[in-house]
Amino acid sequence: MATVALTAANFDEVTSKDGIVLVDFWASWCGPCVSFAPTYERSSEKHPEITFGKIDTEAEPALAQKFDIRSIPTIMAVRDGIVVFSQPGALPASALEGLIEKVAELDMDEVREQLAAQRKAKDATAAARG
Repeated sequence: MATVALTAANFDEVTSKDGIVLVDFWASWCGPCVSFAPTYERSSEKHPEITFGKIDTEAEPALAQKFDIRSIPTIMAVRDGIVVFSQPGALPASALEGLIEKVAELDMDEVREQLAAQRKAKDATAAARG
């Protein structure tokens, strides 16, 4: 499967679906981004069940800002509409494969429970502060 260009217009639609979406934040002037692109493309061909998206940070600065992208490339993994991983730096092919395996193995019910607990704790802290 070829990579998909993600924009502000299609980001939520693409990433809110069930399954895994990998997102590569990149720019054409970024040497490491350009070097990582073939690795990312090969992985997209190897894993047709995963959506591989690319966000050009120059064309989509609002998306880069939304996710606090400070360094590119940054790889983000979304599963079932939940961001489960985000890390700057180009990954070697073996590390990208390892990331895909770990994201696929996640117990998403457990992830949702952890998120709910974090939100509850945050809300309690905010309420205590007044």
